[in-house]
Amino acid sequence: MQKLFFIFLISFQSFPQQSTISKAVNYLSGFIASGHFTELKKDDSNLALVDSIYYKALEFYDYDYSEALLSLTFTTIPYREVPIVIPIINSILYYPLVSSDDSTFISKNKNLPGILFYDSPDNDFGDKDKLAHFFGNAYISYAENIFDLAGAFGYFVEAFEEDFKVQSKIDIRDLDVNSYGRIFGEFLEENKKVLPSEVMLIRSFRYSIFTQ
Repeated sequence: MQKLFFIFLISFQSFPQQSTISKAVNYLSGFIASGHFTELKKDDSNLALVDSIYYKALEFYDYDYSEALLSLTFTTIPYREVPIVIPIINSILYYPLVSSDDSTFISKNKNLPGILFYDSPDNDFGDKDKLAHFFGNAYISYAENIFDLAGAFGYFVEAFEEDFKVQSKIDIRDLDVNSYGRIFGEFLEENKKVLPSEVMLIRSFRYSIFTQ
């Protein structure tokens, strides 16, 4: 599984739109790291902040939804590089991801919305890492044309996080969020007005219905 995830990363680096993605990631990271966004955090809910980031990505790409979702995926990853184990020699290569400069990256991570669901951890980090899961699966679900790439992508991320000890074991909540990302991508194909917050709320609503 980790080999497939590594291939996904390598393949992305060869995409012709990489330079545009880099510009988008810098632009969106700058927005999230800005004082304006910090002020928004004082008044808006975390889900409203997710929508504001989403709108910024759409504006940057002149409402190219596929490109916007891809840029959001890389913007919201709270890590700058991923450890890749090289077979046979068992060495670790730290593979860089598309990201902004150091100071912007740190401020962006600090400002990323983290309280997204009813069961989001009540701490400073919360569910910030779930945003990349959500938008990554939404991107592939929206852009897919041959088979369930979104489902595969979600499992690649989980295998990567388990094997490379970004977390100690596969997170069932990550897989759950992956599925809602796919739902968002599917909804967008039918209705461009749907927002990330609306799909994220479905997860909490379903929980409240089942626990009543």
